[in-house]
Amino acid sequence: MQNKNSQTKSILWVLLAVMMTIPFTSCAKKITFVNSTIVPGAEGYVKIKKDNNKNYIIKVEVSDLAEVDRVQSSQTTYVVWMETDEGNVENLGQLKSSRSFLSKQKTASLQTISSYKPVKIFITTENGTNVQYPGEQIVLRTDTF
Repeated sequence: MQNKNSQTKSILWVLLAVMMTIPFTSCAKKITFVNSTIVPGAEGYVKIKKDNNKNYIIKVEVSDLAEVDRVQSSQTTYVVWMETDEGNVENLGQLKSSRSFLSKQKTASLQTISSYKPVKIFITTENGTNVQYPGEQIVLRTDTF
């Protein structure tokens, strides 16, 4: 009888240890954007989380970002870019803008998945979404992480 109790306790300890490590392995990494001289009021962050398939879920959130044509009149879109650990630069897509019903604050977001490991995220103004290389005007950027 005592042997069964000790086995049960051992199993419970193992389960407790496993349950305590799960939140630490599934946590998302949150990186804030560096203050911008081009759009000083803009703030934001990037959350990166690895999924079960070893892909990276990348979520970008920005608030108080000026209309793109106010930043550079010839451009129409904010595009999010990722520098990978292999040194490549990938176009992640367009920031989608919205305004809350009860708030005057304008927000923009993007969520995507990549098989490449990101080391830096930055946002540029572009004339469309299907550009292959980032333009020269970087509006927001993270430090290398």
